[in-house]
Amino acid sequence: MAKAVRRIVTGHDAQGKSIVQEDGPPARVATLGGESGTIFHEMWNTRAAPAPIDRASGEPAEPGISLLPPRGGTRIRILDIPPDDGTLAALPRSAVKALFEAIGAGHALADGPPHPLMHRTETIDYGIVLEGELVLILDSGETLVSAGDVIVQRGTSHAWANRSNANARIAFVLIDGRFEEGLGGG
Repeated sequence: MAKAVRRIVTGHDAQGKSIVQEDGPPARVATLGGESGTIFHEMWNTRAAPAPIDRASGEPAEPGISLLPPRGGTRIRILDIPPDDGTLAALPRSAVKALFEAIGAGHALADGPPHPLMHRTETIDYGIVLEGELVLILDSGETLVSAGDVIVQRGTSHAWANRSNANARIAFVLIDGRFEEGLGGG
């Protein structure tokens, strides 16, 4: 069993001094893909850049889980990715599309090989592998990443696979982006 995810949010008291505003699990946690699916720990999001900094507001409210950051904003999440057991690879295409639509990203799903979960978002994503190892799958090949590695994902079509026999945990900071003309999206 993976270590619990803890979120510590700081703020300011009435005199402007720094304080711990929240300390506990993230408010939103969901498993995508059934019991053997990926666990999303939604840590925080912002709705603008620069992000407003005030005394004590909380995270901007969101219903459910969204793959993408808010337009003009950011998102940080931690994913727990269990070892692949063949379940996702066996899903029909319509079921995979339904999984992505459930997190507001049906449009991001790529067509076909090399992996059924290939997707592309109009974001810059910083991925930091916290434990275990994953395979980053791109159109042109695969790269093994392990604890301590940092991935800078620049709007490319990709998927993640855990081909080990242990859980992998990765943190992502997603930043809203815009494709260069001609690079296209989807």
